Amino acid sequence: MAALPALPPSALAAMLKDSLAAAVVAALLAAPLLGLRLVDSAQGLSLATRFPWIAYAAAAVFCGRLALSLAGASLGRRLKSRPQTTLPLTKKPSNTRKIIGWVLIVVALVLPWLPFADRNLVDKATLLLIYVMLGWGLNIVVGLAGLLDLGYVAFYAVGAYSYAILSQTFGLSFWICLPFAGAAAATFGMVLGFPVLRLRGDYLAIVTLGFGEIVRVILLNWADFTGGPGGISGIARPSFFGLPFKAAAGPGETTFADFFGLTFSPLHRIVFLYYLILALALATNLFTLRIRRLPIGRAWEALREDETACRSLGINPTKTKLSAFAIGAMFAGFAGSFFATRQGFISPESFSFIESAIILAIVVLGGMGSQIGVVLAAVLLCGLPEWFRDLQQYRMLAFGGAMVLIMLWRPRGLLASRDPTIRLPALPDAAP
Repeated sequence: MAALPALPPSALAAMLKDSLAAAVVAALLAAPLLGLRLVDSAQGLSLATRFPWIAYAAAAVFCGRLALSLAGASLGRRLKSRPQTTLPLTKKPSNTRKIIGWVLIVVALVLPWLPFADRNLVDKATLLLIYVMLGWGLNIVVGLAGLLDLGYVAFYAVGAYSYAILSQTFGLSFWICLPFAGAAAATFGMVLGFPVLRLRGDYLAIVTLGFGEIVRVILLNWADFTGGPGGISGIARPSFFGLPFKAAAGPGETTFADFFGLTFSPLHRIVFLYYLILALALATNLFTLRIRRLPIGRAWEALREDETACRSLGINPTKTKLSAFAIGAMFAGFAGSFFATRQGFISPESFSFIESAIILAIVVLGGMGSQIGVVLAAVLLCGLPEWFRDLQQYRMLAFGGAMVLIMLWRPRGLLASRDPTIRLPALPDAAP
């Protein structure tokens, strides 16, 4: 607060007014989220009020907004007082995000073995990793290539149904069906890509939304092939290199517990599925980080920034768009096949538009183009409904309110990353 006397009265008044407005908005949002709580009693459900919580939330937002304004003003004065220098075109990347990434990987690896980890936690972490993988796949289409896709769940569904149908029809294992499911989803991605080559922005979003609904309606009505509204049940579960997770071995069969000399526990399969989706998600992340440094990845970024300039540089937008749709859809197909084998049952209800909206929200709120931002947003958006489970029917209201707050606080996402992957070195000064 020592910087207050150095501020002009008009600037200080503007900061206080802005902080007060933010506090009022926070109070309005906190009224249904924090001020009301469902209480279950013998007389039934009733609403209880928690008005002090609203006041605490408004006060916290007021103080936080004022502190940010004061810090910004102080930083602006320091920058103005510095001599003007010419910044080079290259800059040393920060290692903070790399450190955060490695910390998250270590936490994910040891999570099932922590003292407080139980079956419920591992199962929820598995579901969270599915959304992380889907977010990384959609990040290729939206974050890197700049193509707004509202029908991404269609590729998710294609991968799930491809695995279920191949597994039940031909008796193939998960490891054999996995690449076929990814190839089928990539094919559908290219099928979607061809009609939308000339579309941009809102028009592209409308067409992709329609594509997602077409796939869902086909799954509902083609009952002879997809099972219709009843879905497909009895989907085969994956094994550990041929070792099934069973309590008793069949004729000529060795179970996972017998091979390693362990006592059978249903938790073995849960932990195996967790590490399986963790490996698939990390492979998706590694592939994305590598390919964005290749010519095709730089072409995606050029297409995202300006398609007209991209054409002038000799880049083929047709191939660039199709490659983004196909690769993004392929990872959705992989995630869909894992979802099918994890659940053992799939139906069209699992692939509604709300799933596409959640995946897109993860990419946008995390910061388009940011891999770590997708992880943080997935943790927030998928974990938030569980934190507000006691609100019951107010859970989705809490979900929407959190999204609004994040976009007000960080309009470009939690960890925005739209800088070019490769920067040209500074050119030497021309000789006089």
